[in-house]
Amino acid sequence: MKVKHIIAIFLLGILITIVGSLFKIQHWPYGGELLTVGSLTESLAILLGIWKLFSTKKFQDFLNS
Repeated sequence: MKVKHIIAIFLLGILITIVGSLFKIQHWPYGGELLTVGSLTESLAILLGIWKLFSTKKFQDFLNS
């Protein structure tokens, strides 16, 4: 998995979290579920990033992949 894909997953998680926050503020249904899914998506992206960092041989390869 390339770094740009990990960043895209993280940004998707941020977007879902922001939408979930809006739903919670407006008292619309499924706000809590959206916050949970967004947070889990961000956590997954962070774990994938850490895994990618430790699985590369050189840090420069990590930045260029």
